[in-house]
Amino acid sequence: MSDTKGSSRSPARRPMTVPRLLEKKARGEKISVITAYDATFARIFDDAGVDVLLVGDSLGMVIQGRDSTLPVTMDEMIYHGAAVARGSRYAHLVVDLPFMSYQPNVELALKNAGRLLSEGGAHAVKLEGGAEIAPTIAKIVSAGIPVMGHVGLTPQSVHAMGGFRVQGKTREAANRVLEEARAVAEAGAYAIVLEGIPNDLAREITEAIDIPTIGIGAGPHCDGQVLVSYDLLGLTPTLRPKFVKRYAELFDAAKRATETYVREVEEGSFPSAEYTFGEIRSENGSEEPAEKGDSETAPQKGKGYGPR
Repeated sequence: MSDTKGSSRSPARRPMTVPRLLEKKARGEKISVITAYDATFARIFDDAGVDVLLVGDSLGMVIQGRDSTLPVTMDEMIYHGAAVARGSRYAHLVVDLPFMSYQPNVELALKNAGRLLSEGGAHAVKLEGGAEIAPTIAKIVSAGIPVMGHVGLTPQSVHAMGGFRVQGKTREAANRVLEEARAVAEAGAYAIVLEGIPNDLAREITEAIDIPTIGIGAGPHCDGQVLVSYDLLGLTPTLRPKFVKRYAELFDAAKRATETYVREVEEGSFPSAEYTFGEIRSENGSEEPAEKGDSETAPQKGKGYGPR
């Protein structure tokens, strides 16, 4: 994977760490977070300067095509975490603890958090929940593993919530979310995701706790923002959440490119001589005359993984 660690990145850039994220909040600097699930996208986002790469269990929906995050396993999170780690150099890497990998007991949570670091390449782990999960957070943190919390709309509790619904819409409900965030911060988490809550509640939480808040569908007052990369890049044509700004329409672009490929294959115009390896050698060992444009004479276009 030497190409993945390309030399085009700025030597002045320093890796993002937990202390540096805390410093960004203290200085009022915003934190950028984006989900990643493989080495290629990890390199794109890392080269673009993102602060944090989150290997979310959202991969169950955007990669695996499932209706929720619930079926995602520890082995799958480790697999994708390790791929993202190989594709990134500077970004802080957080990997989700999937459903039922930490809820049953603290010992299981600690073991699985350790696996995400030792096998999955994570710098930190993320888990969902408030006061009920605070002892688990404290135990994981005491083992030297940084924890990012997650309150508000928590996808692993989708059935208990009756679907993907905005949380904290009444004052009573807002107070519960605020107390959950405080419990997570007091347990030792270094950051917390606020998902699907009103703007003013997100501002209240951000002002009430010392750790960075990362919003998704939580308005502009958080210390940082996170989006699912497939949403941001327009790779989910039938899914358009209200809080997502689409910065590209890559599904449509990829579809058009593929349509062109299919047409050229059907027409026989691909592969042209430029994309072939010429002719076989004659019996006396000399090469048959190469046609103009053969790859034997055409300039190489760059590094590749196929034969040369």
